[in-house]
Amino acid sequence: MKIGIIGTRGIPNHHGGFEQFAMFFAEYLANNGYDVVVYNSSNHPYQDKKWKNVTLKHCYDPEPKIGTAGQFIYDLFSILNSRKQNFDVIFQLGYTSSSIWGFLFPKKSKLITNMDGLEWKRSKYGTVVKYFLKVAEKWAVKQSDVLISDSKGIQDYLKTKYNVNSHFIAYGAEKITAFNEKTLAKYSLTKKKYNLIIARLEPENNIEPVLKAHEATETDELIIIGNVTTKHGKYLANTYKKNIRFLGGIYDLTTLNDLRYFSNLYFHGHSVGGTNPSLLEAMGCSCAIIANENEFNKSVLGNNAYYFSNYKDIINILKNEQNTEVISQMKLTNLTKIETVYNFEKIHHQLVGLLKK
Repeated sequence: MKIGIIGTRGIPNHHGGFEQFAMFFAEYLANNGYDVVVYNSSNHPYQDKKWKNVTLKHCYDPEPKIGTAGQFIYDLFSILNSRKQNFDVIFQLGYTSSSIWGFLFPKKSKLITNMDGLEWKRSKYGTVVKYFLKVAEKWAVKQSDVLISDSKGIQDYLKTKYNVNSHFIAYGAEKITAFNEKTLAKYSLTKKKYNLIIARLEPENNIEPVLKAHEATETDELIIIGNVTTKHGKYLANTYKKNIRFLGGIYDLTTLNDLRYFSNLYFHGHSVGGTNPSLLEAMGCSCAIIANENEFNKSVLGNNAYYFSNYKDIINILKNEQNTEVISQMKLTNLTKIETVYNFEKIHHQLVGLLKK
C-alpha cells in the first residue's frame, strides 16, 4: 500500500503537533512495510530525500517571502504532485490551506482527513479569515472519504454540525523513563526550580496569562520554548521579561523531555485544538500540569491537573503551596493513561486498521 501524508511543514519535526504526529506515524508505517511519502516544505532544514525509510517530497513554499498566502501555494504544489504518485491513501492533516484545492486531489486515492481543532475559533484570526475557515471546514468534510477526530469533542461537533460520522483516534505518546540532568546546565537551570511552557506562541495558546501571573508573583523562573519570530511571539518577548526567559524553538525530543521532567510546574494553555501531542508528552514525562480549562484538555486530563481560566487563577496556584501527595497521584494517573490509552502502539494500530479498511 502506498500512502501520502500531506498538510504539514514536513519531517523531522521543526514546527508543531501535526509534524510530530507525521514523523512518528510515517516511521511506523515504513518499518511495517508500507511505501510512505511525506510532503515537506522547500524551506525545511532537512533537505534529504529520505528519512528513516520514509520518502520526502519537497515542494515550493513561498511563505517566508509572502506570508500566510504561501501556505496555500505550498499545499497546491503538494496536491498537484500527489496526482503523479498513485497513492492508495492520502492522509491529510488539517484543512486550513488545502481544502480550497480539494477538487484537485487524485480521484483514485482515498482521502482521510484529520480535522484537527476548531480552526475558526482561533483568536489570532479576523472576521473575514474566520468566515473562510468555516467554509474550508465544510469543504474538507465534503471532500474527504473518511474523517478522523482526535478528541471526543471534535467528534461530537462534526456529528452535530454536519451530521457525519468520524473515527475517534487520538494522538500517541510514550512513557519516558530515562532523563539526563546534565541537559539543564546548557540552559543554566536547576531541577524543580523553574516552570515551563512548550508551545507555539499564538494567542489561543493562552501564554500571556501565565506570563502575567509570573510577573505578579515571586515564584520560580518561567521558561518559554517556542518560536519567537511570530508577531505574537515578538510581542510577548518584548513585553514580559521579569523572571521569564524565552529560549526560542527547541525540537530535539530528548532535550525537551529532559526539560519537561525536571520542571516544577508545566503550563498547557491550548484552548481550541483536540488532543494535543505536547500535552501527552508532558504526561509521559511525569509533569505537574496546569492546563487551560476547556473540554479538550479536561477530556484528556480529567481531575489529574490544576486548571486556569485567567491569570488570577494562575496567581492563586503559584501562591498556594501544592500538595505533593496530590501531585504525585496526578502524575501517576497520567502516566497510566499514556501506557493504556494514548500509547503509540495502540494509536498506530488503530490508524493502520483504518487505512486497511
